[in-house]
Amino acid sequence: MTISSDPRQWQIGMLGYGEVGRILAEDLRKQGVNVVAYDIKIDRGQGTPLRAHAAEIGVALAQSHADLATRADLIVSAVTANQAVAVAEACAPAIRNGAWFLDFNSASPGAKQRAAAHIDGAGGRYVEGAVMTSLPPYRIKVPLLLGGAGARELAPLLVALGFAAKVASDELGVSSAVKMCRSIMIKGLEAMVIESFTTARAYGVEDAVLASLKETFPGIDWEKQGAYFFQRVIEHGRRRAEEVREVAETVREAHLTPWSASGTAERQAWVADLADEGVFGVKGTPDFARSADWRTEADRILARVNPGSRKKIA
Repeated sequence: MTISSDPRQWQIGMLGYGEVGRILAEDLRKQGVNVVAYDIKIDRGQGTPLRAHAAEIGVALAQSHADLATRADLIVSAVTANQAVAVAEACAPAIRNGAWFLDFNSASPGAKQRAAAHIDGAGGRYVEGAVMTSLPPYRIKVPLLLGGAGARELAPLLVALGFAAKVASDELGVSSAVKMCRSIMIKGLEAMVIESFTTARAYGVEDAVLASLKETFPGIDWEKQGAYFFQRVIEHGRRRAEEVREVAETVREAHLTPWSASGTAERQAWVADLADEGVFGVKGTPDFARSADWRTEADRILARVNPGSRKKIA
């Protein structure tokens, strides 16, 4: 079957129906674009809210990776970072000839190249897409860097669908490298803020620490930034940890030792473990990870790791 030259007539396959997949599906459906989605959580007892969301906005659900691949003109892969290659491999045998595969995943350049080999080898057209900031505030308009041999052809088609896509390079892996190197800083800063602020809270010196940071970096509202970082890591620490492990792999591919990235991944995963234990409230409720004051979450952490341990410095 020939793929239409009008992307608004496409059937878009959303591979992964987490936060990213649902936001993109909502924005595409508002334009009347047909969307089909698949997520392994649907088959693992966690699918009720996903099925409800899909039904509410008119998204069809596929039964498997292969089922989605047979139905889609464009597949958007938005799964956990460590599954980027595996899902490309799972889709490849069923992908339609000439169908696009847009890899949104925060994977290393090497992983993107391995995923591309599966898709391109099966007759699909693989393009990497590096999402350059947090998606929720921008939604489908999030800055998106494209890379690969088909990037220049796909870019205007994505723009017609509402994406803020631009080509970074015809060489596969460049967009991913930009994203990964940025993440060393951004995800690392998140981890450092949580570690620094919580430790400062334990010693009762948080006000002095924030005052010093404000003096050194006057352009940053550290109270607001701290609350935001705590919220995002508590809510998405598991995914972030997996992404930063891919960042560490990117560093290794450059023949460097990823000391900072590895430590960041461990801190992000540690916060995710606390969230799974219910330290920050019940997941799925309106109050989960939504404190306006980072101190509330820091106190919860301190109460969990060492009850009654706040150290006031005399």
